[in-house]
Amino acid sequence: MPQTLDELTAGLPAPLDVPAQAVADAAGENSRILVVLDDDPTGTQSVADLPVLTDFTPESLEWGLSQGCPAIYVMTNSRSLDPEAAAAINREVADAAYEAAGRLGVQIAFVSRSDSTLRGHFPLEPQVLADAVRRHEGRNVDGIVIVPAFGDAGRITVHGVHYAGNPTDGYTPAGETEFARDATFGYRSSDLREWVEEKTGGATKASEVIAIDLATLRTDLDAVVAQLREASDARPSVVDIVDEADLRQLSLALQQAEDAGSTFLYRVGPPFGRARIGQDVHPPLDGSQATDAVGGLIVVGSHVSMTTRQLDALRERRTPTELEIDVAQVLGEGRDAHLDAVVEQAIRGLAKGNVVVRTSRTLVTGADAQSSLALSRAVSTAVVEVVQRILAASKPRFVIAKGGITSSDVASRGLGIKRAFVRGPMLPGIVSLWEPMDGPAQGIPYIVFAGNVGGPESLADVVDKLSA
Repeated sequence: MPQTLDELTAGLPAPLDVPAQAVADAAGENSRILVVLDDDPTGTQSVADLPVLTDFTPESLEWGLSQGCPAIYVMTNSRSLDPEAAAAINREVADAAYEAAGRLGVQIAFVSRSDSTLRGHFPLEPQVLADAVRRHEGRNVDGIVIVPAFGDAGRITVHGVHYAGNPTDGYTPAGETEFARDATFGYRSSDLREWVEEKTGGATKASEVIAIDLATLRTDLDAVVAQLREASDARPSVVDIVDEADLRQLSLALQQAEDAGSTFLYRVGPPFGRARIGQDVHPPLDGSQATDAVGGLIVVGSHVSMTTRQLDALRERRTPTELEIDVAQVLGEGRDAHLDAVVEQAIRGLAKGNVVVRTSRTLVTGADAQSSLALSRAVSTAVVEVVQRILAASKPRFVIAKGGITSSDVASRGLGIKRAFVRGPMLPGIVSLWEPMDGPAQGIPYIVFAGNVGGPESLADVVDKLSA
Protein backbone atom coordinates (compact mmCIF):
# COMPACT_ATOMS: atom_id res chain seq x y z
CA MET A 1 0.00 0.00 0.00
CA PRO A 2 1.59 3.34 -1.03
CA GLN A 3 2.33 5.81 1.73
CA THR A 4 2.09 9.59 1.64
CA LEU A 5 5.16 11.76 2.11
CA ASP A 6 3.75 12.97 5.44
CA GLU A 7 3.45 9.38 6.62
CA LEU A 8 6.99 8.52 5.54
CA THR A 9 8.54 11.58 7.16
CA ALA A 10 6.43 11.67 10.33
CA GLY A 11 8.55 12.74 13.30
CA LEU A 12 11.49 13.83 11.16
CA PRO A 13 12.95 17.36 11.13
CA ALA A 14 11.42 19.95 8.80
CA PRO A 15 12.95 20.53 5.36
CA LEU A 16 16.04 22.73 5.19
CA ASP A 17 16.70 25.93 3.27
CA VAL A 18 20.13 25.57 1.68
CA PRO A 19 20.91 27.99 -1.19
CA ALA A 20 22.71 26.56 -4.21
CA GLN A 21 25.22 29.40 -3.94
CA ALA A 22 26.30 28.13 -0.54
CA VAL A 23 27.45 24.89 -2.18
CA ALA A 24 29.18 26.72 -5.04
CA ASP A 25 30.98 28.97 -2.54
CA ALA A 26 32.08 25.99 -0.45
CA ALA A 27 33.56 24.29 -3.51
CA GLY A 28 35.61 27.34 -4.49
CA GLU A 29 37.31 28.12 -7.79
CA ASN A 30 39.91 25.37 -7.60
CA SER A 31 37.55 22.44 -7.10
CA ARG A 32 37.77 19.35 -9.29
CA ILE A 33 35.66 19.25 -12.45
CA LEU A 34 33.07 16.50 -12.20
CA VAL A 35 33.19 14.03 -15.08
CA VAL A 36 29.75 12.44 -15.07
CA LEU A 37 29.66 9.05 -16.78
CA ASP A 38 25.98 8.78 -17.64
CA ASP A 39 24.72 5.28 -18.37
CA ASP A 40 21.94 6.80 -20.46
CA PRO A 41 21.34 10.43 -21.51
CA THR A 42 18.49 11.10 -19.11
CA GLY A 43 20.94 12.13 -16.40
CA THR A 44 21.17 15.56 -18.01
CA GLN A 45 17.53 16.43 -17.30
CA SER A 46 18.35 18.07 -13.97
CA VAL A 47 21.15 20.40 -15.18
CA ALA A 48 21.61 23.28 -17.60
CA ASP A 49 24.35 24.84 -19.73
CA LEU A 50 26.86 22.02 -19.33
CA PRO A 51 28.80 20.15 -22.05
CA VAL A 52 27.54 16.74 -23.16
CA LEU A 53 29.71 14.25 -25.03
CA THR A 54 28.87 11.04 -26.84
CA ASP A 55 32.46 10.70 -28.10
CA PHE A 56 35.14 9.33 -25.76
CA THR A 57 38.36 10.51 -27.40
CA PRO A 58 40.81 12.57 -25.33
CA GLU A 59 40.20 15.41 -27.80
CA SER A 60 36.47 15.49 -27.05
CA LEU A 61 37.10 15.23 -23.31
CA GLU A 62 39.57 18.10 -23.65
CA TRP A 63 36.89 20.17 -25.41
CA GLY A 64 34.43 19.44 -22.62
CA LEU A 65 36.86 20.16 -19.82
CA SER A 66 37.95 23.43 -21.45
CA GLN A 67 34.46 24.99 -21.50
CA GLY A 68 34.87 26.58 -18.06
CA CYS A 69 32.06 24.52 -16.52
CA PRO A 70 32.11 22.75 -13.14
CA ALA A 71 30.92 19.46 -14.68
CA ILE A 72 30.72 17.67 -18.00
CA TYR A 73 28.49 14.74 -19.00
CA VAL A 74 29.76 11.76 -20.98
CA MET A 75 27.12 9.46 -22.44
CA THR A 76 28.33 5.87 -22.12
CA ASN A 77 24.95 4.16 -22.75
CA SER A 78 26.39 1.37 -20.62
CA ARG A 79 22.98 0.30 -19.34
CA SER A 80 22.42 -1.22 -22.78
CA LEU A 81 25.70 -3.17 -22.67
CA ASP A 82 26.77 -6.45 -21.16
CA PRO A 83 29.04 -6.24 -18.09
CA GLU A 84 32.30 -6.74 -19.98
CA ALA A 85 31.49 -3.98 -22.48
CA ALA A 86 30.22 -1.68 -19.72
CA ALA A 87 33.48 -2.10 -17.83
CA ALA A 88 35.50 -1.42 -20.96
CA ILE A 89 33.66 1.79 -21.81
CA ASN A 90 33.96 3.13 -18.25
CA ARG A 91 37.69 2.41 -18.36
CA GLU A 92 38.02 4.09 -21.76
CA VAL A 93 36.25 7.25 -20.61
CA ALA A 94 38.25 7.46 -17.40
CA ASP A 95 41.58 7.05 -19.19
CA ALA A 96 40.63 9.66 -21.80
CA ALA A 97 39.47 12.06 -19.08
CA TYR A 98 42.78 11.78 -17.24
CA GLU A 99 44.72 12.33 -20.47
CA ALA A 100 42.64 15.42 -21.31
CA ALA A 101 42.87 16.75 -17.75
CA GLY A 102 46.64 16.36 -17.86
CA ARG A 103 46.85 18.39 -21.06
CA LEU A 104 44.79 21.17 -19.51
CA GLY A 105 46.28 21.04 -16.02
CA VAL A 106 42.92 20.55 -14.28
CA GLN A 107 41.77 18.15 -11.57
CA ILE A 108 38.80 15.81 -12.09
CA ALA A 109 36.49 13.62 -10.03
CA PHE A 110 34.07 10.96 -11.22
CA VAL A 111 30.31 10.63 -10.94
CA SER A 112 28.72 7.33 -12.00
CA ARG A 113 25.22 8.49 -12.89
CA SER A 114 22.62 5.76 -13.10
CA ASP A 115 18.93 5.06 -12.75
CA SER A 116 16.89 6.54 -9.91
CA THR A 117 14.98 3.25 -9.82
CA LEU A 118 18.18 1.26 -9.16
CA ARG A 119 18.76 -0.35 -12.55
CA GLY A 120 22.27 -0.49 -14.00
CA HIS A 121 25.72 -2.04 -13.61
CA PHE A 122 26.39 -1.80 -9.89
CA PRO A 123 28.88 -2.40 -8.31
CA LEU A 124 30.80 -2.91 -11.55
CA GLU A 125 30.98 0.68 -12.79
CA PRO A 126 32.13 2.31 -9.53
CA GLN A 127 34.71 -0.46 -9.14
CA VAL A 128 36.15 0.27 -12.60
CA LEU A 129 36.34 3.99 -11.81
CA ALA A 130 37.96 3.29 -8.44
CA ASP A 131 40.62 1.29 -10.27
CA ALA A 132 41.17 4.22 -12.66
CA VAL A 133 41.68 6.60 -9.72
CA ARG A 134 44.22 4.19 -8.24
CA ARG A 135 46.10 3.79 -11.54
CA HIS A 136 46.22 7.46 -12.46
CA GLU A 137 46.43 9.18 -9.06
CA GLY A 138 48.09 6.55 -6.93
CA ARG A 139 45.44 6.71 -4.23
CA ASN A 140 42.52 4.59 -3.14
CA VAL A 141 38.90 5.67 -3.17
CA ASP A 142 37.65 5.85 0.40
CA GLY A 143 33.91 5.74 -0.18
CA ILE A 144 31.26 5.11 -2.80
CA VAL A 145 28.36 7.45 -2.04
CA ILE A 146 25.05 6.00 -3.27
CA VAL A 147 22.31 8.59 -3.80
CA PRO A 148 19.62 7.41 -6.28
CA ALA A 149 17.04 9.98 -5.11
CA PHE A 150 15.32 12.11 -7.77
CA GLY A 151 12.61 14.15 -6.10
CA ASP A 152 11.32 15.72 -9.32
CA ALA A 153 10.49 12.23 -10.58
CA GLY A 154 9.14 10.88 -7.28
CA ARG A 155 12.17 8.87 -6.15
CA ILE A 156 13.03 9.46 -2.50
CA THR A 157 14.94 7.65 0.24
CA VAL A 158 13.70 7.64 3.85
CA HIS A 159 15.03 5.50 6.73
CA GLY A 160 17.33 3.83 4.23
CA VAL A 161 14.43 2.62 2.06
CA HIS A 162 14.18 3.84 -1.52
CA TYR A 163 10.72 4.68 -2.88
CA ALA A 164 9.13 5.47 -6.23
CA GLY A 165 5.85 7.37 -6.58
CA ASN A 166 4.40 10.85 -6.48
CA PRO A 167 2.58 13.17 -4.04
CA THR A 168 -0.84 12.27 -5.47
CA ASP A 169 -0.66 8.47 -5.53
CA GLY A 170 1.82 8.00 -2.72
CA TYR A 171 5.16 6.21 -2.58
CA THR A 172 5.90 2.48 -2.95
CA PRO A 173 9.17 0.73 -1.98
CA ALA A 174 11.23 0.44 -5.14
CA GLY A 175 11.59 -3.33 -4.80
CA GLU A 176 7.81 -3.65 -5.19
CA THR A 177 7.58 -1.65 -8.44
CA GLU A 178 7.78 -2.70 -12.09
CA PHE A 179 11.35 -1.38 -12.21
CA ALA A 180 12.50 -4.11 -9.83
CA ARG A 181 11.25 -6.71 -12.31
CA ASP A 182 13.57 -5.45 -15.06
CA ALA A 183 14.69 -8.36 -17.24
CA THR A 184 18.36 -7.36 -17.01
CA PHE A 185 18.76 -5.41 -13.77
CA GLY A 186 16.00 -6.75 -11.53
CA TYR A 187 16.28 -6.76 -7.75
CA ARG A 188 14.28 -7.54 -4.59
CA SER A 189 15.54 -5.15 -1.93
CA SER A 190 14.13 -1.68 -1.28
CA ASP A 191 16.38 -0.92 1.69
CA LEU A 192 19.53 0.45 0.06
CA ARG A 193 21.79 -1.31 2.55
CA GLU A 194 20.23 -4.65 1.66
CA TRP A 195 20.27 -3.70 -2.04
CA VAL A 196 24.05 -3.22 -1.84
CA GLU A 197 24.41 -6.66 -0.27
CA GLU A 198 22.14 -8.16 -2.95
CA LYS A 199 23.98 -6.52 -5.84
CA THR A 200 27.43 -7.38 -4.52
CA GLY A 201 26.43 -11.00 -4.06
CA GLY A 202 27.08 -10.72 -0.34
CA ALA A 203 30.62 -9.35 -0.74
CA THR A 204 29.47 -6.23 1.11
CA LYS A 205 27.08 -6.96 3.96
CA ALA A 206 24.20 -4.62 4.70
CA SER A 207 25.67 -4.07 8.16
CA GLU A 208 28.89 -2.75 6.59
CA VAL A 209 27.15 0.01 4.63
CA ILE A 210 27.29 3.49 6.17
CA ALA A 211 23.74 4.87 6.41
CA ILE A 212 23.17 8.61 6.76
CA ASP A 213 19.62 9.20 7.93
CA LEU A 214 17.45 12.22 7.23
CA ALA A 215 17.31 13.37 10.85
CA THR A 216 21.10 13.60 11.07
CA LEU A 217 21.42 15.18 7.63
CA ARG A 218 18.96 17.94 8.52
CA THR A 219 20.24 18.68 12.03
CA ASP A 220 23.94 17.86 12.40
CA LEU A 221 26.24 18.57 9.45
CA ASP A 222 29.36 17.79 11.49
CA ALA A 223 28.00 14.33 12.30
CA VAL A 224 27.40 13.66 8.58
CA VAL A 225 30.96 14.71 7.79
CA ALA A 226 32.21 12.36 10.50
CA GLN A 227 30.22 9.46 9.05
CA LEU A 228 31.59 10.13 5.58
CA ARG A 229 35.12 10.33 6.94
CA GLU A 230 34.75 6.83 8.39
CA ALA A 231 34.76 5.35 4.89
CA SER A 232 37.85 3.57 3.57
CA ASP A 233 38.59 0.95 0.90
CA ALA A 234 35.62 2.04 -1.28
CA ARG A 235 33.10 1.45 1.51
CA PRO A 236 29.54 2.22 0.38
CA SER A 237 27.45 4.94 2.02
CA VAL A 238 23.72 5.41 1.42
CA VAL A 239 21.92 8.65 2.17
CA ASP A 240 18.33 9.60 2.93
CA ILE A 241 17.18 12.31 0.50
CA VAL A 242 13.73 13.82 -0.05
CA ASP A 243 14.30 17.20 -1.68
CA GLU A 244 16.85 19.50 -3.31
CA ALA A 245 17.91 21.09 -0.01
CA ASP A 246 18.81 17.63 1.32
CA LEU A 247 21.09 17.11 -1.68
CA ARG A 248 22.71 20.50 -1.11
CA GLN A 249 23.24 19.76 2.57
CA LEU A 250 24.88 16.48 1.61
CA SER A 251 27.05 18.34 -0.90
CA LEU A 252 28.29 20.66 1.85
CA ALA A 253 29.20 17.63 3.96
CA LEU A 254 30.94 15.93 1.04
CA GLN A 255 32.95 19.07 0.33
CA GLN A 256 34.11 19.26 3.94
CA ALA A 257 35.03 15.57 3.97
CA GLU A 258 36.96 15.92 0.72
CA ASP A 259 38.72 19.05 1.95
CA ALA A 260 39.79 16.96 4.96
CA GLY A 261 41.32 14.33 2.68
CA SER A 262 38.58 11.82 1.80
CA THR A 263 38.21 10.58 -1.76
CA PHE A 264 34.76 9.62 -3.02
CA LEU A 265 33.07 8.20 -6.07
CA TYR A 266 29.39 8.96 -6.54
CA ARG A 267 26.73 6.50 -7.75
CA VAL A 268 23.72 8.74 -8.12
CA GLY A 269 20.45 9.75 -9.73
CA PRO A 270 20.05 12.79 -12.02
CA PRO A 271 19.76 15.74 -9.58
CA PHE A 272 22.88 14.96 -7.55
CA GLY A 273 25.19 16.64 -10.08
CA ARG A 274 23.15 19.85 -10.00
CA ALA A 275 23.28 20.02 -6.22
CA ARG A 276 26.95 19.00 -5.98
CA ILE A 277 28.14 21.88 -8.19
CA GLY A 278 25.78 24.39 -6.58
CA GLN A 279 23.64 25.02 -9.64
CA ASP A 280 20.19 26.53 -9.15
CA VAL A 281 17.16 24.66 -10.43
CA HIS A 282 16.66 25.88 -14.00
CA PRO A 283 13.13 26.98 -14.94
CA PRO A 284 11.47 25.01 -17.75
CA LEU A 285 12.30 26.09 -21.29
CA ASP A 286 9.50 27.53 -23.42
CA GLY A 287 10.06 25.58 -26.64
CA SER A 288 11.25 28.58 -28.66
CA GLN A 289 14.35 26.57 -29.61
CA ALA A 290 12.36 24.62 -32.24
CA THR A 291 13.17 25.17 -35.90
CA ASP A 292 10.66 26.57 -38.40
CA ALA A 293 10.00 23.16 -40.01
CA VAL A 294 6.43 21.84 -40.00
CA GLY A 295 6.62 18.59 -38.07
CA GLY A 296 8.66 17.20 -35.22
CA LEU A 297 9.88 13.62 -34.84
CA ILE A 298 9.02 11.69 -31.67
CA VAL A 299 10.91 8.39 -31.28
CA VAL A 300 9.58 6.04 -28.60
CA GLY A 301 11.45 2.95 -27.43
CA SER A 302 10.54 2.78 -23.74
CA HIS A 303 8.06 0.09 -22.67
CA VAL A 304 7.26 1.15 -19.11
CA SER A 305 3.60 1.74 -18.36
CA MET A 306 4.00 5.51 -17.95
CA THR A 307 5.31 5.80 -21.51
CA THR A 308 2.26 3.94 -22.82
CA ARG A 309 -0.07 6.30 -20.94
CA GLN A 310 1.84 9.31 -22.23
CA LEU A 311 1.47 8.04 -25.79
CA ASP A 312 -2.26 7.65 -25.27
CA ALA A 313 -2.53 11.26 -24.08
CA LEU A 314 -0.48 12.52 -27.04
CA ARG A 315 -2.72 10.67 -29.49
CA GLU A 316 -5.82 12.16 -27.94
CA ARG A 317 -4.52 15.71 -27.85
CA ARG A 318 -2.61 16.08 -31.13
CA THR A 319 -3.34 13.00 -33.33
CA PRO A 320 0.18 12.75 -34.81
CA THR A 321 1.04 10.42 -37.65
CA GLU A 322 1.97 7.22 -35.84
CA LEU A 323 4.24 4.52 -37.23
CA GLU A 324 5.30 1.26 -35.63
CA ILE A 325 8.64 -0.51 -35.87
CA ASP A 326 7.44 -4.04 -35.34
CA VAL A 327 9.96 -5.95 -33.24
CA ALA A 328 8.98 -9.33 -34.70
CA GLN A 329 9.62 -8.06 -38.24
CA VAL A 330 12.89 -6.39 -37.21
CA LEU A 331 14.11 -9.74 -35.90
CA GLY A 332 12.84 -11.64 -38.97
CA GLU A 333 13.50 -11.86 -42.70
CA GLY A 334 11.25 -8.91 -43.65
CA ARG A 335 13.33 -6.38 -41.73
CA ASP A 336 14.58 -4.20 -44.59
CA ALA A 337 11.26 -3.88 -46.42
CA HIS A 338 9.52 -3.09 -43.15
CA LEU A 339 11.99 -0.31 -42.27
CA ASP A 340 11.79 1.09 -45.83
CA ALA A 341 8.03 1.50 -45.39
CA VAL A 342 8.38 3.21 -42.01
CA VAL A 343 10.94 5.70 -43.34
CA GLU A 344 8.88 6.56 -46.42
CA GLN A 345 5.72 7.16 -44.38
CA ALA A 346 7.61 9.23 -41.78
CA ILE A 347 9.08 11.56 -44.40
CA ARG A 348 5.64 12.14 -45.88
CA GLY A 349 4.13 12.68 -42.44
CA LEU A 350 6.69 15.30 -41.36
CA ALA A 351 5.65 17.51 -44.25
CA LYS A 352 2.19 17.72 -42.66
CA GLY A 353 2.86 17.62 -38.90
CA ASN A 354 4.34 15.66 -36.04
CA VAL A 355 5.30 12.00 -36.48
CA VAL A 356 5.63 9.32 -33.81
CA VAL A 357 7.90 6.40 -34.64
CA ARG A 358 7.59 3.78 -31.92
CA THR A 359 8.59 0.23 -31.31
CA SER A 360 5.75 -2.26 -30.87
CA ARG A 361 4.35 -2.11 -27.35
CA THR A 362 4.78 -5.81 -26.55
CA LEU A 363 8.09 -6.16 -24.74
CA VAL A 364 10.21 -8.95 -26.22
CA THR A 365 12.76 -10.45 -23.84
CA GLY A 366 15.32 -13.22 -24.13
CA ALA A 367 15.86 -16.30 -22.04
CA ASP A 368 18.30 -14.47 -19.75
CA ALA A 369 19.71 -11.01 -19.07
CA GLN A 370 22.35 -11.17 -21.79
CA SER A 371 20.00 -12.35 -24.54
CA SER A 372 17.53 -9.64 -23.50
CA LEU A 373 20.26 -7.05 -23.98
CA ALA A 374 21.12 -8.51 -27.39
CA LEU A 375 17.49 -8.25 -28.49
CA SER A 376 17.34 -4.67 -27.25
CA ARG A 377 20.43 -3.78 -29.27
CA ALA A 378 18.94 -5.28 -32.44
CA VAL A 379 15.78 -3.23 -32.02
CA SER A 380 17.77 -0.11 -31.17
CA THR A 381 19.85 -0.54 -34.33
CA ALA A 382 16.66 -0.57 -36.38
CA VAL A 383 15.44 2.60 -34.66
CA VAL A 384 18.78 4.30 -35.35
CA GLU A 385 18.66 3.36 -39.02
CA VAL A 386 15.17 4.81 -39.36
CA VAL A 387 16.20 8.09 -37.71
CA GLN A 388 19.32 8.39 -39.86
CA ARG A 389 17.35 7.95 -43.06
CA ILE A 390 14.59 10.35 -42.00
CA LEU A 391 17.11 13.04 -41.07
CA ALA A 392 18.94 12.65 -44.39
CA ALA A 393 15.71 13.39 -46.25
CA SER A 394 13.90 15.86 -43.99
CA LYS A 395 15.03 18.16 -41.17
CA PRO A 396 12.33 18.04 -38.47
CA ARG A 397 11.18 20.88 -36.24
CA PHE A 398 12.53 18.98 -33.23
CA VAL A 399 13.45 15.44 -32.22
CA ILE A 400 12.19 13.82 -29.02
CA ALA A 401 13.53 10.44 -27.91
CA LYS A 402 11.53 8.57 -25.26
CA GLY A 403 13.47 6.05 -23.19
CA GLY A 404 17.02 6.02 -21.83
CA ILE A 405 18.72 3.59 -24.20
CA THR A 406 16.66 4.91 -27.11
CA SER A 407 17.70 8.50 -26.44
CA SER A 408 21.37 7.57 -26.25
CA ASP A 409 21.37 5.64 -29.50
CA VAL A 410 19.31 8.26 -31.32
CA ALA A 411 21.70 11.00 -30.16
CA SER A 412 25.02 9.36 -30.93
CA ARG A 413 24.16 7.13 -33.87
CA GLY A 414 20.88 8.39 -35.29
CA LEU A 415 21.65 12.12 -35.19
CA GLY A 416 25.44 11.89 -35.19
CA ILE A 417 25.85 14.14 -32.14
CA LYS A 418 29.33 14.02 -30.60
CA ARG A 419 29.33 17.30 -28.70
CA ALA A 420 26.38 19.25 -27.34
CA PHE A 421 25.25 21.51 -24.53
CA VAL A 422 22.31 20.65 -22.33
CA ARG A 423 20.32 23.89 -22.14
CA GLY A 424 17.77 22.99 -19.47
CA PRO A 425 14.58 21.08 -18.71
CA MET A 426 11.36 21.17 -20.70
CA LEU A 427 9.28 20.42 -17.58
CA PRO A 428 10.10 21.20 -13.93
CA GLY A 429 13.25 19.24 -13.16
CA ILE A 430 12.79 16.66 -15.93
CA VAL A 431 13.14 16.16 -19.72
CA SER A 432 16.28 17.89 -21.03
CA LEU A 433 16.85 19.83 -24.23
CA TRP A 434 20.23 19.50 -25.92
CA GLU A 435 21.73 21.90 -28.42
CA PRO A 436 23.87 19.80 -30.81
CA MET A 437 27.19 21.49 -31.55
CA ASP A 438 28.13 19.27 -34.49
CA GLY A 439 26.83 16.69 -36.94
CA PRO A 440 23.76 16.60 -39.19
CA ALA A 441 21.44 17.53 -36.30
CA GLN A 442 23.17 20.85 -35.59
CA GLY A 443 20.46 23.48 -35.18
CA ILE A 444 17.73 20.94 -34.35
CA PRO A 445 16.73 20.80 -30.66
CA TYR A 446 17.06 17.30 -29.26
CA ILE A 447 14.87 16.39 -26.30
CA VAL A 448 15.87 13.54 -24.01
CA PHE A 449 12.79 12.10 -22.30
CA ALA A 450 13.22 9.23 -19.84
CA GLY A 451 10.64 6.49 -20.05
CA ASN A 452 9.86 6.51 -16.35
CA VAL A 453 9.35 10.22 -15.56
CA GLY A 454 6.46 12.67 -15.70
CA GLY A 455 2.72 12.18 -15.59
CA PRO A 456 0.29 10.96 -18.26
CA GLU A 457 0.12 14.39 -19.94
CA SER A 458 3.86 15.17 -19.87
CA LEU A 459 4.78 14.02 -23.38
CA ALA A 460 1.84 15.91 -24.88
CA ASP A 461 2.84 19.00 -22.88
CA VAL A 462 6.37 18.93 -24.27
CA VAL A 463 5.12 18.40 -27.81
CA ASP A 464 2.71 21.33 -27.38
CA LYS A 465 5.57 23.62 -26.36
CA LEU A 466 7.73 22.67 -29.32
CA SER A 467 4.86 22.75 -31.83
CA ALA A 468 3.60 26.24 -30.92
